[in-house]
Amino acid sequence: MNDFILGPLPLWAEIITAIFAVLGAAFAAIGSFGLVRLPTFFRRIHAPTLGATAGVWCMTAATIVYFSVQGNNLFLHAVLITLFVALTAPVTTIFLMRAALFRERQKGGNVPPDAPSTPASQPRE
Repeated sequence: MNDFILGPLPLWAEIITAIFAVLGAAFAAIGSFGLVRLPTFFRRIHAPTLGATAGVWCMTAATIVYFSVQGNNLFLHAVLITLFVALTAPVTTIFLMRAALFRERQKGGNVPPDAPSTPASQPRE
């Protein structure tokens, strides 16, 4: 009925899987703590983004090791999830930062001024 029977892993695979899983959870926890502890939005935005990306990479490595050893072949399906997170996390961070800058400028907050919108070919006076 089921050709894929889960059995015990060799000790080396258990150790590698555990190390990557704990590292991934640690990165995610550090990102969460940074989200709570840092004082402003502009400082707060970096911690969860970096923590989530590094955490997902470590969890993916743990998944690849575990299922590759269990199935006796290379399991790379989880890499697609990691690539999706690696591509979308910076984009959403940029959008969040731009929205926050826009709101801060509207309130008159202490943020850098808008970049000049002069084309590069025109000399500045």
